[in-house]
Amino acid sequence: MSVKQLVDSAIADNKITIFSKTWCSYSKKAKNLFASEFPDVEAKIIELDEREDGDAIQAYLLEKTKQRTVPNVFVNQQHIGGGDDVVASFKQGKLRPLVEAA
Repeated sequence: MSVKQLVDSAIADNKITIFSKTWCSYSKKAKNLFASEFPDVEAKIIELDEREDGDAIQAYLLEKTKQRTVPNVFVNQQHIGGGDDVVASFKQGKLRPLVEAA
């Protein structure tokens, strides 16, 4: 499977997809928010620093989203952004309807 296929299918096949790095505090913040606020919704988490193709995935995400950093978060195939974007979207009441949409 190519990097493009892996990324695109992870986004298409999961309600929540988080491209993350294990050591990143912004990634932890986003993962914790989803785990605490949406415990019944499984998030697909891809830890780029644990994969040989992590750099290639991150390069494709930059091309796809214009975002260089992690986390790179998608909900129902919509790009939400990074850790601060996820928190802001949640505080503004925009994240819950997206997660709860069919």
